Amino acid sequence: MPKLWDDSIEAHRRAVRDATLDAAAALVAERGPTGVTMSEVAKRTGLGRATLYKYFPDVEAILVAWHERQVGNHLAQLVAIDPPTGRLEAVLEAYALICHEHPATEPAASLHRAEHVKQARQRLVDYLAEVLAESEVRNDVPPKELATYCVHALTAAGAIPSKAAVRRLVAVTLAGLRGEPSG
Repeated sequence: MPKLWDDSIEAHRRAVRDATLDAAAALVAERGPTGVTMSEVAKRTGLGRATLYKYFPDVEAILVAWHERQVGNHLAQLVAIDPPTGRLEAVLEAYALICHEHPATEPAASLHRAEHVKQARQRLVDYLAEVLAESEVRNDVPPKELATYCVHALTAAGAIPSKAAVRRLVAVTLAGLRGEPSG
């Protein structure tokens, strides 16, 4: 529960927002996105519902803000990967595992159509294009096209039953990236 007042109004607002998004995350983990209600979020944060409504107009706004934070965290996780060798493979495997651990379910489908996801996907494609440009991959296809291919191919990891299968999907994707140029 956030303190009633922090050092500044802005810090207080951040604390309320973080507490709200943390409560939403816990509720999503327990009940799924459709199990999140304003009453339950208010209860878990220790805020009154009227106060919560000052920050978020409805549950959908809370879910979008929570999802935006999740997507941002996933992108930051990918960008932070910096092994001494095999960066491309490490980034692709990490992305595939994120997709595997957070499959797109029907209740969450509306969150995946939101503008923040489109923007995040573009940042992901741009980042993967940079990684691909630094990697030994086929040169007959521009890196941005290869990056788009990777994102679409590895999103399938959300429907794969095991981490071993996810790793096989990554291996197939890498083989395609390193394959012989088409003629």
